[in-house]
Amino acid sequence: MNIEKMIAEIDLMKDATYIVKDGRLVLVDTPPKGYGKQVISWQSGKPSHFEVNYTNKL
Repeated sequence: MNIEKMIAEIDLMKDATYIVKDGRLVLVDTPPKGYGKQVISWQSGKPSHFEVNYTNKL
């Protein structure tokens, strides 16, 4: 990460969800069982929090 230029490098071979908030890159947790969803909530034009839900496949 280059703080001066505010540039971050990510691995495009990794499946992931990222949030950029106030110049910081945040990796969103993945569902632990592989089946699920990520919900990102916004407030005043910025991401405020996220939740991760998952289900078990039988």
